[in-house]
Amino acid sequence: MKKGIFIGIVIGALMTVSALAFLAFTSESTSSVETPDTREVFYPGTEEVGPNEIRVVALGTGMPNARPKQAAACWLVELGNGEKFLFDIGTGSAERLAAMKIPMDYVDKLFIGHLHSDHVGDFDALWIGGVIANRVKPLRVWGPSGNGDEFGTKHFIDNIKEAFHWDISGRYGNIDMRGAEIILTEFDYKAENEVIYNENGVVIRSFPAIHSLDGSVSFTLEWNGLKVAYSSDTYPNKWWMKYAVDSDLAIHECFASPKIMIDKQKFTVGAALGVTTQIHTSPGQFGKVMSEIKPRMAVGYHFFNDFDTAPLVYEEVRQTYDGPLSLAVDYMVYNVTKEDIKVRMSAIDEDIWPQPATQAKLPPDASLQVGFTDFIRGGRVNYNAIVKQYYDNINKEYGTKIPYPPGVE
Repeated sequence: MKKGIFIGIVIGALMTVSALAFLAFTSESTSSVETPDTREVFYPGTEEVGPNEIRVVALGTGMPNARPKQAAACWLVELGNGEKFLFDIGTGSAERLAAMKIPMDYVDKLFIGHLHSDHVGDFDALWIGGVIANRVKPLRVWGPSGNGDEFGTKHFIDNIKEAFHWDISGRYGNIDMRGAEIILTEFDYKAENEVIYNENGVVIRSFPAIHSLDGSVSFTLEWNGLKVAYSSDTYPNKWWMKYAVDSDLAIHECFASPKIMIDKQKFTVGAALGVTTQIHTSPGQFGKVMSEIKPRMAVGYHFFNDFDTAPLVYEEVRQTYDGPLSLAVDYMVYNVTKEDIKVRMSAIDEDIWPQPATQAKLPPDASLQVGFTDFIRGGRVNYNAIVKQYYDNINKEYGTKIPYPPGVE
C-alpha cells in the first residue's frame, strides 16, 4: 500500500471516530433528564431541573466594579416546579442571564436586596432589554422600603421610568411592549422573616440587613423541604443568624480582605479596614457567620476571585469555619437536592441569541408610535426600490402580507 493512501485511510478513520464521538456528545448534551447527574460541566439549555431539585446559578459574584470575568451581584434560582427567580441584578449580570438560554418570559420575578448600583445596575437591561429579548410578560419586582420615601424601591422604579422615558417612548408602536409593564411590591425593610412571596409552594421571606443605609434586606427561599438564604450585602447581624439557620445553601457576601483592597485597589489603610470590616463582611467574619448557622454549604461571593486573591480569602475563612465551602465565581452552578449539593461550572455560548417568547407575540400597534417631527422626517433619504424589494421577498418567504410603509409603492 502506498504511503499516501495509508495516511488517507488513517485520517479517514480518525475523522469517522471523531464524528461518532461528536454525535454521541451532541446526543448526550441535548437530553433533558437522563444524564445530568453524570456531567461535570453544566451546558445551559440542555438540562431540566429535577422535580425535587433547586438549581442556583451565580450570574454576578464580583465587586462594585464589573469586569469581564465577574459581573456585579446577581443570582438565579430555578426550581423543579418550573419557577425561576432573580435575586439582585448588578452591573453586567444581564449578559450572564442571556447565556443561560432561558426564555425571558420565565425570568419575570426580581427580588432586590438594596439599591446600590452593583445590585441594580443592570435593571434597565433586564427591564427594557428583556422586552427586546422577547419577554411579553410584565416584570414583577419586590424591593424594600427605606427610611423615607426617597430611599425606597418605589422611588427607584418611578425615577428609572422617568430616566428611560425617551427609550420606552421610542419603542411603542414598533414591537410588542407588554413586557415593559413593571408590577412592584415594596415591602417593609424592618419586617422580620416577613413572607413577601407565597405562590406555587414557594415561600420567600425578607429580614433586615445592615449595609450603608437603612433599607437593606436579606432573603430566604423555601420550597419542597429545601432552603436557600441570600444575604445581598450586609454586616453580620442577628437576623441572619436567626433566619438563615438550617439553610441548604447559604449565599453570603465574603468581601475582599483589607490587605487585598490595599494592595490591589490602592485603598488607604483606614478606608480598607472600614469598608471590608464595617460596611461589608470580611472573609474572617464570613467564616464566623457560617460556623454559627451551619448550612449544608456556605457560598461566599462579592470579591474578585483570582489565582492570587482566592488563597488569601480561603485562608482567612478557614480560620473561623471548617464546613462545606464554595467561593463563587460567575457561571458557577449549584444543584441542590436533599441527598446532595453538586457544584459545577457552566460552558457558555458567547454567540447566544434571545430565546423565543413562550406565547405568541402581538404585532406592533402603529397607533402607539410617538413618531417624528416634520423637521426630522424631512431629513429622510428614501431608497424605496430597495425597501420594496425587502418587503416583497420577506412576504413571499414567510407567507405574509405586510403592507408597504407610506410612500413606498
